[in-house]
Amino acid sequence: MARMELVVLDPRIEEWGIPARGTDGSAGLDLRACVAERTVIAPQGTLKIGTGVAVHIADPGLVGLVVPRSSAGKRGVALMNTVGVIDSDYLGEIVCFTLNWNPPGGESLVVEPGDRLFQLLFVPVAIADLVKVSAFSTSTARGEGGYGSTGR
Repeated sequence: MARMELVVLDPRIEEWGIPARGTDGSAGLDLRACVAERTVIAPQGTLKIGTGVAVHIADPGLVGLVVPRSSAGKRGVALMNTVGVIDSDYLGEIVCFTLNWNPPGGESLVVEPGDRLFQLLFVPVAIADLVKVSAFSTSTARGEGGYGSTGR
């Protein structure tokens, strides 16, 4: 298990609980919505939500990925960039650019202070050096075939 430093930036995190896994088998650490008050996001609306914490991953062989919790996704919570990437050398607050993906005329999304909307996963990263070549040294059966080129 990797150990990482966590800085609490919003004192409410101390009472709500620092990011933690819901069960021993959970992959992600739950992140809290650090909004000042109950906030409503209209369908297709957006809101920048801080999590009140910063994490120093430190290991360039790891990346933090922020994704919606499944229970929040059922309510219409999405990230504007689909997945948030926390690089190993980033030291600032983890911020979630939140989208209510419910259709126009659909349900508004109510965000309460301390709501668990997102989760933070730590995933190994393959560090690669790109080498410029004029042509690839091998070929594949797919070649340059794009989406759908291999069938259904």
